[in-house]
Amino acid sequence: MTTQSITDTEQEFQLATYSKLDLAIVRGRGPWVWTAENEKYLDLYGGHAVCGVGHSHPDVVKAIAEQAERLMFYSNVVYSDIRAAAAEKLVSVAPEPLEKAFFCNSGTEANENAMRIARLATGRHKIVSFSKGFHGRTADAISATFLGKYRQLGEPNVPEHIEAEFGDAEALSAIIDDETAGVIIEPIQSMAGVREASPDYFTRLRERCDETGSVLIFDEVQTGVGRTGSWFFAGSEPAGGVVPDIVTAAKSLGSGVPVGSCIVSGGLAAAIKENDLGTTFGGGMLAMAAVKATIDVIEREGLLENARNIERMVRSVCSENVAVKSVRGKGCLLGIEFEGGARPFYRKLLDAKIITGMSSDPNVLRLLPPLNVAEREIELFGEALLG
Repeated sequence: MTTQSITDTEQEFQLATYSKLDLAIVRGRGPWVWTAENEKYLDLYGGHAVCGVGHSHPDVVKAIAEQAERLMFYSNVVYSDIRAAAAEKLVSVAPEPLEKAFFCNSGTEANENAMRIARLATGRHKIVSFSKGFHGRTADAISATFLGKYRQLGEPNVPEHIEAEFGDAEALSAIIDDETAGVIIEPIQSMAGVREASPDYFTRLRERCDETGSVLIFDEVQTGVGRTGSWFFAGSEPAGGVVPDIVTAAKSLGSGVPVGSCIVSGGLAAAIKENDLGTTFGGGMLAMAAVKATIDVIEREGLLENARNIERMVRSVCSENVAVKSVRGKGCLLGIEFEGGARPFYRKLLDAKIITGMSSDPNVLRLLPPLNVAEREIELFGEALLG
């Protein structure tokens, strides 16, 4: 099929959702993808932060294929060897005291269930989230989203969602109180233009949640699974060493297979009883094979260190462009702020066959590349940016 025939068929039979690039991607390997006409593109967007170990990593493909031959699916009504292995592996790379995993199908589901756990554990209803944060498109998650038009798309919203100003430590005491069930925060606000807060802010946030008995949730749908150069933002130096009560993960967790997870502290897990949570497809065998294989690849190939190297290289090449005002973010979640707007640079890179992403801040272009991008590929990005 040609790009035009694929485009025509999608438009005829698929409900309109995203504004799409004029590309029909039919295969990929590592950080590269190919169109229906066999044009090759460098993918520094990773399918929106999903392809953490690159496209179709052979070890992940092999693990999925072998699992598919053994057993494609059985629900959580039975125990599973691959689910047990994936849960153990995921918990092993999470910071203490996070020690129990709940698997679902997506980031928005993970955030929905994290907020439910907070309400179940505290008996309260109020959820605090932050200005310009994005947590998903399902009912509770979109109600916790205070970014542009998104929250309005979810109207009527779930009640008792309260907005706090991201990064304002002074406002925490007034907003987080004894009626707060949970506080959910993107530690780096990706869609908002890669906005960051100080380590001291996370320290104060942890302290205020402890003072009020509120559950602290880090939405690491994008920052998790190695993307920021550590397994999770939780417990890292940029977080001031703070570990929340729940971390949510998705995106690159399954290397393209839909999967999400809540990783929960042992103390909080004790408050959850059988049938409090449930999912048919969450924890399915193919997803679990992908999760375990993905984490194995990151460990074996040293991709946490490589993500940190990628950040250094991107900052270096951007320093040579006078139009670059700043580079924000960590590891493979970076926002490049341009004087006068990012759109011309986004188009320039796309013309050079390099895929990047925009954000809700028109001045910020986002890079969400695979963790195994090589130095030469970042050099190609730099050459196109400067050319």
